[in-house]
Amino acid sequence: MYQFNVRVYGLLINDDREILISDEQEYGMQFTKFPGGGLEYGEGLTDGLKREFVEECDADVEVLSHFYTTDFFVKSAFNDSQIISVYYLVKNTSPLNLSIKIIPFDFEGDGPVLQAFRWIKLVDLKAEDFTFPIDQYVAQLLIDSI
Repeated sequence: MYQFNVRVYGLLINDDREILISDEQEYGMQFTKFPGGGLEYGEGLTDGLKREFVEECDADVEVLSHFYTTDFFVKSAFNDSQIISVYYLVKNTSPLNLSIKIIPFDFEGDGPVLQAFRWIKLVDLKAEDFTFPIDQYVAQLLIDSI
């Protein structure tokens, strides 16, 4: 039986009109996506997103508004589940104490799971900056909305 995999992501845009993106290494591959991840059993969407930002960015966020929910079939790159991704515009309510990188996949340390963050100016954002088709689609929606 095929399963659904519900994912939730935050579009965090700073005062300089830059968006936060995440470079990650996991499952033996490298990929670039928006911050966020999988919903845990018993969580609501916004609670899951807030948890993901605390886990990934050590920061609290306020969910401002819904931006997009997957409305076409997306198969997971990692298993046979169908991905349903929900994107929200968010703002940080606590300082971001992240090591911000300039070069993609500029990880600190070693291990099977690595993550690094970058800011990209909205005017420079391209769908191709992202690995997965759904993030590329959302990036294009952002570009078209500028």
